[in-house]
Amino acid sequence: MTTTPDDPTTALPGRPPVVDLATWQTARDELLVREKAHTRQGDALAAARRRLPMVELDGTVEVAGPGGPVPFLDLFQGRDELVVYKHMWYDGAPHQGQCEGCTTTAWHMNDAVYLNARGVSFAILTTGRWDEVAPYVEFMGYTQPWYSVRGLDAPVGDNMGHIACFLRDGDRAFLTYSTTGRGNEPVNGSLGLLDMTPYGRGEAWEANPEGWPGGHDPCWFWRSDADGNATWGPASRPVPQWTRPGATPVETLGRHDHDH
Repeated sequence: MTTTPDDPTTALPGRPPVVDLATWQTARDELLVREKAHTRQGDALAAARRRLPMVELDGTVEVAGPGGPVPFLDLFQGRDELVVYKHMWYDGAPHQGQCEGCTTTAWHMNDAVYLNARGVSFAILTTGRWDEVAPYVEFMGYTQPWYSVRGLDAPVGDNMGHIACFLRDGDRAFLTYSTTGRGNEPVNGSLGLLDMTPYGRGEAWEANPEGWPGGHDPCWFWRSDADGNATWGPASRPVPQWTRPGATPVETLGRHDHDH
């Protein structure tokens, strides 16, 4: 049930105008035209992406996993397509000191059943030493396969913070696509939902109505303290870590660039 405004004084300071449902629907339909054009342009970009040239790599190069070294081809798990996320790593840092940006990607991809059903495998690669990576994966409760690519060259190693796609043809493997930065956003469904909400992501760069609440630095809510307050200070953790058993308040990120 909606109310029909009949008095301009019902307008809220610093907010879009309050209108009746029919007027709202007209404005919504006008925006929908732009949204559909945006979707079609995305389809065109995806089509161009599928036509990029490929780079062949050595599929026998070994990565380190829970069972020891395995050839890169094993990551395909018998499928022909593979998506990987390359997770940054801070050597020697405790769990709370690991990358908050990479945590958002890994956390949103904690289960790849839909990719697998489509015939696509998924794995996370990181430059961390396996003896450090293994307890972190256990602490986070991750179910997707992780591998260390420490010391390996691109395109298997190097360039952390990237999503990369690979194609297998028998015993040959090829890099087909890679992206980073905001190109990683499709994995983070929370960002897409926030873009639909009235206040968006709450970041200063966003174009908002006049009088809207002031924005913060990009990604400001990806770390928080034990009370749930967004902060990137030494008493913070990547937000999902507070849901993990044994997560306790901290006083340092354990990284040289954040230690007191």
